[in-house]
Amino acid sequence: MFGVVVVAVVFLGAMMFWKTHNTSSVNMAKVSAMKPLVAVETVRRQDMLSRIVLSGQTVAAAQVEIAPKYKGYITQVAVELGQPVTAGQVLVVQDTKDVEFAIAQTMAAIRQARAETIETKASFSADYQKAAADYERNLAYYQRYEALHTSGAVSRETLDTARQQMINAKSALAALQEQAMEGSVPAMVESKQAALAKAEYNLEALKKQREDRILRAPRAGIIGYRQVEEGAFVPAGQKLLTIVDNGSSFIDFQVSEQNAAQIRTGMQVKVTIDSLGQEYPGTIIYVSPANDAKTQAFTVRLVLMPGEPAIRSGMFAHADITGLLRKQTIFVVKTAILEKNGKNYVFVINDNNQAEQRLVATGQRNDDSVEILAGINEGERVAVSNIARLKQDTVVEVEARGTAL
Repeated sequence: MFGVVVVAVVFLGAMMFWKTHNTSSVNMAKVSAMKPLVAVETVRRQDMLSRIVLSGQTVAAAQVEIAPKYKGYITQVAVELGQPVTAGQVLVVQDTKDVEFAIAQTMAAIRQARAETIETKASFSADYQKAAADYERNLAYYQRYEALHTSGAVSRETLDTARQQMINAKSALAALQEQAMEGSVPAMVESKQAALAKAEYNLEALKKQREDRILRAPRAGIIGYRQVEEGAFVPAGQKLLTIVDNGSSFIDFQVSEQNAAQIRTGMQVKVTIDSLGQEYPGTIIYVSPANDAKTQAFTVRLVLMPGEPAIRSGMFAHADITGLLRKQTIFVVKTAILEKNGKNYVFVINDNNQAEQRLVATGQRNDDSVEILAGINEGERVAVSNIARLKQDTVVEVEARGTAL
């Protein structure tokens, strides 16, 4: 009987202990469940970076359209679509028969003009010599008649006639002398020389026209467009061929104002060509000084390393650039920001693990973080998760996550 009583007492004691312990555990669990579990980060001053994603298309080093300067029939097409060409290589030849005929006529006109110039010079020289001889002869006659008139051998009328002839001869000589002055050309000779020069200029123009009817490659490349056949009549300015030079490849990107401010010429970039599935090194060589009036975007040009024949114009490409948004500043991850009524707040967790709601002023943003200009200090802990459950003075359960990135 005594043993039964002892067993009963032990059993009742065990039951009371289990009940008390279980109640305490439940109460502790309830208390713990009432504390929100949050991750925190300790803010530090550091460089705030941004990831700029660039998307664009490859652009050839040059794409030159070949078009005739003059209308006419095509007598030869010397290249095929896709054919490599070198600078100066003949591409297309137009009919030059009319030009050749005009050149022959002009050359005949030049020979005639040269002959006439020589003839005119000789004629002028003969006229000059004759005028000089006439003047000398008439002067001698006048001087002799003047002596005879003094002695009464000739009449005054005869003397006046001799004098007038001498004056006329002198005037004719003076006119020729004026044309033959040093540094000047006689008018009749100059006229012939001008006709000769005009014919020579015409000849050069016709030779240039003949040369222009032979269309040559202005640079090396590949024929990327061909729309011309022998025997066709083509008007002036019609595109016949296109030469594409992929010796160097460029990629043009359109970026926003904020991103353009972070990109500098000389930046080294890894570029992926989507269709090729390969990465190529490149260098930023140009950032437009002004945005496009229609798109409000800035153009960034990147040059790829030459010697990649697989890269063709028009291929899609993308690249990532890490830019510096702000040097040595305070920032938090976006999940730490609570927006209410147009204002931004964060929760600072104090040493007692209590949440303090702070109004903050924000600055720059990147894909992950927001700059804090005012409202928190370096070294403070900020809640970065579960902030929807937080209020002023809420006691939290802290899950440490290191420092802000």
